[in-house]
Parts: sequence; C-alpha cells; structure tokens
Amino acid sequence: MAFIIAVAQQKGGAGKSTVAANLAAALAATRRVALLDTDPQATLSRWAALRAENPAASPLGFEAVSGWRVPAAIDKLSRDHDVVVLDTAPHAETDSKVAIRAASLVVVPMQPAGPDLWASEATLKLAEGEKRPALVLLNRVPAQGKLKEQIAAELAGRKLATLGPGWGNRTGFATAFMAGLGVTEAAPRSSAADEVAQTVAALTSLMKK
Repeated sequence: MAFIIAVAQQKGGAGKSTVAANLAAALAATRRVALLDTDPQATLSRWAALRAENPAASPLGFEAVSGWRVPAAIDKLSRDHDVVVLDTAPHAETDSKVAIRAASLVVVPMQPAGPDLWASEATLKLAEGEKRPALVLLNRVPAQGKLKEQIAAELAGRKLATLGPGWGNRTGFATAFMAGLGVTEAAPRSSAADEVAQTVAALTSLMKK
C-alpha cells in the first residue's frame, strides 16, 4: 500500500502547490511516485504539462480530479505507486477532509508569520478530527530576522511538530516550477535543493516507521 501525503492548507498563498511538486519530484528520484491535483485552480496540471516536455524530469505519475472522484483516484494510484502526494484545494473544507482522511501523513505548509499560524489552525483541526498525523512545513522563510525562531517557539508551545528545517524564500523554487521541475532536479547543488533533501530524509524516516 502506498504512503499517502496530503499537502493541505486552507489558507491560500502558503506555497502548497510548490511544496507538493517539490516533494513529489524529489521522492520520484528513488521511488514510484504519483501526484494527484485535487485543486480546481489546476496549478499543478500546468506544471505537469511543462514537466512532460522536460527531459530532466524523473518519471512521475500525475492525475487531476476533484470532489467525489478523489477517493477512487487515490485508490487507483496507490496500487501502482510507492508514494502518492495530494495537492488539496484551499478554502474547501469538504474536499480537504476527503484528502486528509485518506492520508498517511498531512503536511501543512506555513509561512513564518502570525496570520499564517492562526489560519493553519483549521487544517490542523481537520487532521486531528480524522485522527491523522500532521506536521508543519515552514515555507518561504526569510533569510534574516528572528521571525522563524519566534514562530518555531510558538509551534513548540502548541506541541506542533515541524517537518525538517523549513524552506527559504528562494527564487530557485519559482525557477524550477516554471520548467516543470523540482528544485532538486533543476539545481541539485543549491541551498533550496538541500532544504528539500532534508525534508525528504525526514519523510523517509517516517515512512519506514
């Protein structure tokens, strides 16, 4: 049975699609991975179309469905892949609940700012209600300042665990995305790629358990 990662965040603009794409691309280097886009905005569908034309891309299964079709799509992809990554729709509690219910792990992208932390509470509550483990992935972390440490302390106070060290606010992510790639494929020696690799290492440890 596949390990299913639901990338969920009911607040828009947290970088959810970028996180889903980069996790899937990095994992695809060593595993059979599928990416399921359940967001009607279809951002990952555009990315997947670019990816299909890029010879630097690792093989990656892809489907785009929403609503009542999601559970059947997850079941189908799980039979033929080791990992299925779900990109969920923001502001859609019902669709998010369906994806979270099927997940082995819920990854909640969050920018290190108070409003993003507060907005994440709804997604974390959904995961708790479905009895699914959830980890926060700090995303678009500024290079300077104490904001990351302040948010990390707040998360610790709430007993919310993070996945890896977080991802910086780096142009490499946007550049890779526009080529249909993950940053580990487009710039494997970059700081951004190292951050993704550390996150995947943490994921791999969880999958073994």
